[in-house]
Parts: sequence; structure tokens; C-alpha cells
Amino acid sequence: MKQEFEETEDADAGAAIKQPRLWRDNGWTARVIKNEDDDGWAVEMILQGQPEPALVGPWTMGRDKKNPKPLDTAAFNTLVKTAAEVVRRHEQHLQALHHKSFDVSGAAGARVRVTLDIVPDEDDPHALLAATDADGAQMAEWRVAAGYKLDAARARVWVEGGCEKPR
Repeated sequence: MKQEFEETEDADAGAAIKQPRLWRDNGWTARVIKNEDDDGWAVEMILQGQPEPALVGPWTMGRDKKNPKPLDTAAFNTLVKTAAEVVRRHEQHLQALHHKSFDVSGAAGARVRVTLDIVPDEDDPHALLAATDADGAQMAEWRVAAGYKLDAARARVWVEGGCEKPR
């Protein structure tokens, strides 16, 4: 049975498939698989072009209590919505890890936004520390170590010091 799915998938990666254990549509693939942890079934949701599933969860048994319940339109749509939310939350988490921003007071009380954007390059990880005035004009930008720690107090001290290159 698994071989049949693989052959169908290889035929046309973009075509919609609506089989009892394999559905593909709108860039998502749902595949019902044997649950490795117990005697039941699981479903994995894979976003097209991604090597790993975005979501793996338990799947309901059919009436015979042996085989999985077949996929249908309603179930597939619910799985897509859930998997897309998981992907969105993961992207937000990565954004939060790689970007920090603080608004501090600069000269004469003017608002200055200080940002730190981490560039997770495998060969040359680094970060960009920048200051922007209230009008959006860049005041300074420096390349710093990827491990540079930025908090509100440090941002304020940096701006008060004239946005010089950090050591």
C-alpha cells in the first residue's frame, strides 16, 4: 500500500490527490501512517517543499477498529488549518529569537528605535545593531557578534553614548 502512495506522489508533485490515506491539495499533504508508539494510526501534515512534517498527530480508527478512518474534505481542511497555525507559530518564535527592538529616549528626548537582527549564517553568524530616529532615518548600523545581548538598558546607554561601534 505504501508503494502505491509513493508512485502516485512521484507522478506529479503539484496535482491534487484524494485517497483514503493520502490527500494533497493547496500545497499540503496529509498522510495516514502507522503510529510507531502504539497499535493505532497517526496523520502527518507536510507543507510542499519541506523535508519534515509540520504536524504529526493521532488519527482515528475506522469502524473495524483495525484500519484507519479514511481522510475526507472536512478532516483535511481542519488538518491544514492546524498545521498552518503550527508553522505560523514556529515562524513567530524564530522571529522573536532573531529580532529584538527597543524604543529609548535619545538627545532632547527624541524617540530612537534600537534593533538587533541576528543573521544565523552557518559560516558567518553575526548580528546587525541599528538605531533609527522617529522619522525612520537610520542613525547607525554596526555588525556585532551573533551572541550580542541587547536589552532596554543597554540600548539606552548605547544611544546616549552616540551609537558608537560596540566593543
